[in-house]
Amino acid sequence: MSNPHEIEHKPHKARKEMSRRQFLAYTLGGTTAFMAAGAALPMIRFAVDPLLQKKGGETFVKVVEVAKITNEPQEFNFELTRFDGWYEDKATMTAWVRKDENNNIYALSPICKHLGCTVDWNGSASHKDQYFCQCHGAHYTKDGKQQAVALAPLDDYNIKIENGFVYLGQVVPNKRV
Repeated sequence: MSNPHEIEHKPHKARKEMSRRQFLAYTLGGTTAFMAAGAALPMIRFAVDPLLQKKGGETFVKVVEVAKITNEPQEFNFELTRFDGWYEDKATMTAWVRKDENNNIYALSPICKHLGCTVDWNGSASHKDQYFCQCHGAHYTKDGKQQAVALAPLDDYNIKIENGFVYLGQVVPNKRV
């Protein structure tokens, strides 16, 4: 028999102790990851936030009474409220509004499709009854169709007629010409 005071000892598994170098590497790596996440989260939020914003319907602005519209293009100015982040801005916009041969009302943007200058109706003696751009000589028909220099027709405004008034919305490409 064996001696009762002798206890059989099982060898313990050797514990792996962390060295100072490993401790510093883990600590600095975790701190760096935490700081990188802190810097990256605002950038991700900035990139994703516009996708999360609710898109409102198109806003229309009251411009003129229907009774004042003629077959001759008339220039009308109107104010449009724009929001840029937390900044609210009122921009003065311009539209050339007229009735066509079928008494349909439409509005053209005064921005030349050549280089973005502003067109005028009957702005040149050599181009009567046309929109004319003083910058580079582009000219357009009453419907906004390009005649020279510009590569595209003048843009239209979305239009809504309600309670005897003309309301203008967003600028859209001219599909009539």
